[in-house]
Amino acid sequence: MPEVQAVKDHDTVKLISYLLEKQFSQQLADVWNIGLNLALRISDLLSIKFNDIHDGRLIIRESKTGKLANIKLNQKTLERIARIRQEHPNHIYLFQSYRNQRAKTVMPSPLSRRYVGRALAMIGEEIKLALGTHSMRKTRGYHLYQNTKDIARVMKMLRHSSEGVTLRYIGITQEEVDHDFQELEL
Repeated sequence: MPEVQAVKDHDTVKLISYLLEKQFSQQLADVWNIGLNLALRISDLLSIKFNDIHDGRLIIRESKTGKLANIKLNQKTLERIARIRQEHPNHIYLFQSYRNQRAKTVMPSPLSRRYVGRALAMIGEEIKLALGTHSMRKTRGYHLYQNTKDIARVMKMLRHSSEGVTLRYIGITQEEVDHDFQELEL
């Protein structure tokens, strides 16, 4: 599986959302936009149920680490979730699959990570960027780091335990670190 990238340009972030909506669906654009704001692993993002959201917070246990993620939702995310809830009041999952929705005996399930990954990869090919399901999480981490230059804060948001892992994960290269040292003269 090829290494995917953080999207470092704000206009490209918006373009990806637009292309997902036009070429796939509003639901996939919502996965992208909400995923950017939550910085969760794709398995955790897709498993969100409406009853995991309380008083403007998302509270879930991460499947990979078992750590509790307690995330304050920003206004854009709350608005998107409210719209999805209004459009699909009977859904259990935030990103519920529409497949087999007419079958009464099939339990509801979320979108598959494979489907989301394929859609992102196809958009990535179109815009010449290595996109995948981790791109949302990496993009959030990258932009937080660029805004704050606080790697400890990014580590906490991503729930990482190593600076090196976090820097590599969000795509901060040695060249960028060298540039920061050269530019900031005290």
